[in-house]
Amino acid sequence: MANFVSTWRFAKIAPRKARLVADLIRGKPVDEAFDLLKFSKKRAAIMVGKVLQAAVASADEKQVDVGDLYVSQSFCDAGPIAKRMMPKDRGKSYRILKRTCHITIGVDEGAQERAQALAERKKNKRKPRAAKAKAA
Repeated sequence: MANFVSTWRFAKIAPRKARLVADLIRGKPVDEAFDLLKFSKKRAAIMVGKVLQAAVASADEKQVDVGDLYVSQSFCDAGPIAKRMMPKDRGKSYRILKRTCHITIGVDEGAQERAQALAERKKNKRKPRAAKAKAA
């Protein structure tokens, strides 16, 4: 199994805003991630979608089954901050921080195996101790 990673560096969006969308698709199958991004109202969804599309294209170039891919990693790191000044009243000026970020998306093979492992883990999940005490 190979991991295919794609990155958009210096994206003109604050990392805090892009992180919301990146967290939304982490761990999901690729087709479900594309659907989530398509119907999201966030501006960062378009940017994350382009990076995801590039990662899937990298996997497709290596003759990997695209239907079996899932989002193995998705994160946004802070990029450089451009500092600007906004003139204010009485000769003052306030600083404006124009934040950028680096969006990184990685896809990996094995969506079915991963889904089965998650289902097995949920099935074998233990009850909390408080629930055991009440049941006894």
